[in-house]
Amino acid sequence: MKKFGLFVLGIIAVFVFLAHIGSLIALMVSLAILYFAFRKFTRANSAGSKIFWALIGMIALFFSIGNVPAIIGIVALAAIYFVYKSWKKNKINEPEPDDPFDNFEKQWKEMM
Repeated sequence: MKKFGLFVLGIIAVFVFLAHIGSLIALMVSLAILYFAFRKFTRANSAGSKIFWALIGMIALFFSIGNVPAIIGIVALAAIYFVYKSWKKNKINEPEPDDPFDNFEKQWKEMM
């Protein structure tokens, strides 16, 4: 039953993530422009270029703030990661034997 719940949660999270992928891409682009504008602003020598890069940075900041649905996409991506980690944790692994000869036998069987 737990695997079924994880599967349903994973499917829902994938659909939500795919629905918000456009806003995630827009957020990444606007944050990249904001970073580039900040770098150019700090390296600018004249007042005119500082004003220009500050305006570009402000516009990119407003676009970044406007991409609130991207936060829902990030939460969905975190849910997908949680489902993946929980799914991997539920697999029952054989405990490694402490005896080195048992490990040798296991490796020998894998080679054959």
